[in-house]
Amino acid sequence: MSLSIMLQGTASDVGKSVLVAGLCRIFAQDGHRCAPFKAQNMALNSGITLTGEEMGRAQIFQAEAAGIAPDVRMNPVLLKPTSDRKSQVIVMGKVLCDMDAVTYHEFKPQLQHQIHEVYQSLASDYEMVVLEGAGSPAEINLRDRDIVNMGMAELIDTPVLLVADIDRGGVFASIYGTLMLLSEQERARVKGVIINKFRGDVALLNPGIKQIEALTKVPVIGVMPYLNIDLEDEDGVALQLNNPKHRQIKSDKQTELDIVVIQLPHISNFTDFNALAAQPDVQLRYVARPELLGNPDFIIVPGSKNTLGDLCFLNETGLSEQIVKQHQAGVPIFGICGGFQILGRRLVDGVESGIDEMAGLNLLDCTTTFARQKITTQVNGYIHPHVHGFFSPGQTAAVSGYEIHMGETERGEGVQPFTVIRSRNQQATHFEDGAINAAGSVAGTYIHGIFDSPEFTRTLLNQLRQQKDLAPLAATAFNYQAYKSKQFDLLADAMRENINIEQIYHIMKQQEQNRSAV
Repeated sequence: MSLSIMLQGTASDVGKSVLVAGLCRIFAQDGHRCAPFKAQNMALNSGITLTGEEMGRAQIFQAEAAGIAPDVRMNPVLLKPTSDRKSQVIVMGKVLCDMDAVTYHEFKPQLQHQIHEVYQSLASDYEMVVLEGAGSPAEINLRDRDIVNMGMAELIDTPVLLVADIDRGGVFASIYGTLMLLSEQERARVKGVIINKFRGDVALLNPGIKQIEALTKVPVIGVMPYLNIDLEDEDGVALQLNNPKHRQIKSDKQTELDIVVIQLPHISNFTDFNALAAQPDVQLRYVARPELLGNPDFIIVPGSKNTLGDLCFLNETGLSEQIVKQHQAGVPIFGICGGFQILGRRLVDGVESGIDEMAGLNLLDCTTTFARQKITTQVNGYIHPHVHGFFSPGQTAAVSGYEIHMGETERGEGVQPFTVIRSRNQQATHFEDGAINAAGSVAGTYIHGIFDSPEFTRTLLNQLRQQKDLAPLAATAFNYQAYKSKQFDLLADAMRENINIEQIYHIMKQQEQNRSAV
């Protein structure tokens, strides 16, 4: 049996996902085969495995930190909210059905046995597993059917570390309150506390740390500083429109290019744009109101988990009109997945939103019809050799990524394909994807993660630079994969410096000894 440790939080967004990634990196650096695991994830950010299963992006980037390929066993249950009260339920990478919160709560016990089997299967392939909880174990209204916090920890008998966010305030109250709301048996499972996102001198915390340790009998094994490290975010229900992190302007680099992502209420897979945001010459902004649009060099309409609902949002806010005006002023427009659909003439639904059909922005001669069957594939391909206009310098550039959509888009006479897909889930094919208008100024694709393709991205950015009379940057000027790897290393270094990693090893080994002695 592999060693294991589980990170649970005093609340959502306390930094569990990042710390799990950091532990995965540390254990991998120390020569151990390590895997992440989260029984149930709620997120609109997802990705596709090599074999075509859908799983949460958080476990994908944790797997990347561990230096291993993502495996759907790392996230057996994924919930993708379609509204405030309803989610699409995905089990082992495939859509099961849509459920409201009450129905799903009643359904969870049916998943427990399967989750246990999946975990055992994963653990048998690795020396160590780092588990992540969801929200807080102190959500006592959900405790009786819990499959992701203490319920999961008890199922496999793993020790727990409690993560608390000091940046939001009230850290000692949150630690104490969380522990006191646990049963005595659950409290005994918590072997340490990590205080996360601290700004200042740790010496100022020492009196409080001593008191909380005395009150709870649980040691504080580390205080992590607030890190300026560029790692993926995990969304809960949706990307918060008022979260400044996703509108920040980086001041430590030249930002000759201003790229806007339209921030839809049900935006999905906003990790599509991490590679753009990391580019040395790009300022990436998320815009949810027309008055904030400004004069961008490039506009992207992203994916959506409720495409027609988000199209209504664009119409109601006036963003639709402004996007069209920007296009008329010569700004290139690009759509991904749901964004690609929105740029078309017409969308016919009856599956996702409850709206029968709507007119799109009419920037692409395309009609999308939604279907219940979800397409989930990893793809490789290239930009179509007949692409013209603004996008023409990218002709034949290699691209890769993944598809996640529940609709088919039919191209009209006014557009041509944008990409050629030559493999899906490692199977050879020849499929023309996406669309580009006659002027070559508006394009769309179903390929998520397309900006992770360095040749395509740098060619596009250099085209924007040329329009502004700026010298191009060399394709070798920035390597996104190396950049991501460096971020993981920086995270691991910071955790080694501020958390007692040897104590974590001891906790895991002690728990395994206790299990073996039973």
